[in-house]
Amino acid sequence: MAEAPPAPRVAPGGLREVGPLAWLVSRGAALVAGTTPPNLFLTLGRRRKLFRGWLHFAARLMPAGGLPRREGEMVILRVAHLRDCGYEFRHHARLARRAGISAADLERIVAGPDDGGWTGRDRAILAAVDRLQQHRDLDDATWASLRAHLTEPECVELCMLAGHYDMLATVIAALRIQPDRPRRRTVRPR
Repeated sequence: MAEAPPAPRVAPGGLREVGPLAWLVSRGAALVAGTTPPNLFLTLGRRRKLFRGWLHFAARLMPAGGLPRREGEMVILRVAHLRDCGYEFRHHARLARRAGISAADLERIVAGPDDGGWTGRDRAILAAVDRLQQHRDLDDATWASLRAHLTEPECVELCMLAGHYDMLATVIAALRIQPDRPRRRTVRPR
């Protein structure tokens, strides 16, 4: 029998606890993701001013970042896998499909940069994420490989994106944020 997940340390809030911004954003995110309103938003929303600032920052990285959406999702999924953050991984696996990441790509993201079939750019991105997760730094060889494929601004963004989702994985684990449930589909009588 599977072990029950630990109870959340901070329960997701309702409208009164999180305020209208987090409430509305969580509803919109639920529609996009096909889930119940994200527990992450309804938990972080309990700290309203911090949530507003974080939301602005996070949105500048994803989806409004300069990296192609597919590559951004690759970064996030690799961080989630390496951090064993199922919440992040499940959420972004759904979004990644819309960004052009196939089921085979998803398996290869889990396998890592040494798996066959990656372009040089994809391999450099995944190797940089691995290096950042393992060493909290990029050695000169990884940097050179990354710079062969990405501009300096893209490299800055990649480092910030990987760091941001590492931070989120920490918050999700520490607060024991529960997975979002798939939205129930209503069956309409014919």
